Amino acid sequence: MHWRTKLIQAEPKSTDGFRSLTTPTYRGSTVVFDSHTQLTDDWHEAQLGYTYGLYGTPTTRELAARIADLEGAFHTFIVSGGQAAIALIYLAFCNAGSHVLLPWNAYGPSKDLSEGLLSRLNIQVERYDPLIGSGISALIRPETSLIWCESPGSITMEIQDLPAIVAAAHARNVPVALDNTYSAGVLLDAFSFGVDVSMQALTKYVGGHSDLFLGSVSAGNEAAFERLGPIHRQLGMASSPDDASLALRGLQTMGVRLEALERSTLAVAEWLTHRLEVATVLHPAFPSCPGHDLWKRDFTGSASIFSIVFQPAYTPAQVNAFVDALSLFKIGYSWGGVTSLALPYPSLDRPGNPVQGRIVRFNIGLEHVEDLIEDLTGAFATLQ
Repeated sequence: MHWRTKLIQAEPKSTDGFRSLTTPTYRGSTVVFDSHTQLTDDWHEAQLGYTYGLYGTPTTRELAARIADLEGAFHTFIVSGGQAAIALIYLAFCNAGSHVLLPWNAYGPSKDLSEGLLSRLNIQVERYDPLIGSGISALIRPETSLIWCESPGSITMEIQDLPAIVAAAHARNVPVALDNTYSAGVLLDAFSFGVDVSMQALTKYVGGHSDLFLGSVSAGNEAAFERLGPIHRQLGMASSPDDASLALRGLQTMGVRLEALERSTLAVAEWLTHRLEVATVLHPAFPSCPGHDLWKRDFTGSASIFSIVFQPAYTPAQVNAFVDALSLFKIGYSWGGVTSLALPYPSLDRPGNPVQGRIVRFNIGLEHVEDLIEDLTGAFATLQ
């Protein structure tokens, strides 16, 4: 063969027998077959074998299988981020004319999706009180096709009564989806409560180092699996095998990271309860957090994020100045990584805006607790 052909048609020269503790990173779009009789183009790769890289490589399939095993799911799909996971669930369960119930403390981009693309597709998303519990039955309509839960809720950290909501939904044959990112799929057993779909932003605790974008959508039953699979394929929701490889590595240390993050976060949050500047600490493990008793009933631990509400005497400008005065705490979105973060919410969208301009969300990282407390102390001093 000409050397140019050899460059393309080279046979593998490596030998078999190498065994590693890590899953190789398989990159590829085209899957080759030994014969035309083997050709398929189907997203049921777990049953039919690999057909096209868009539906997954051995690396992304391995990650999906491990997430499914951790969550006790029927099957897990890997997507390119948490927002992609949310979109996949919406579009798998909703049609034009559908009605969806979404808690008003849900992840902000989910609200943006409901007011943007979904509105254009004639899918109506109604916001509801996350503490409504079984009372949600009064909001369910004949055209309700999906109920979202998020527990704890973004920023204000309310804990939802998942068993009550699931019971009310299933009595009317409505599926329930849960944003389970806070628990990393291990601090809350979503499927034991009958949730139909659980999603995570793997960007957070599974990745763990603020350097990848991935999401997971886990089906609790075969019916949900069959709804999700075709849409996952049709939308072309491919994910990077390189990011999947990083996530597989992140899973290996997630247990020790979650333990350390919980311990440090509880210490910092407890210290903040004694600051006169702070009116409320919104941490699920504290009685001051709405739904705390439900957290004790349903969760096996807490994670790295919580919020504080400043006393009414403080203005939004002062709260912003407090955040700017922090040094170790970086200002940035996301959470679940090893670096501590602080983020003010001057225009938080909540009914009545009871904490307008006075709330700050923290992600506690793996820095030494005393150093973080010293940083907070210095920032509080600037308010005097």
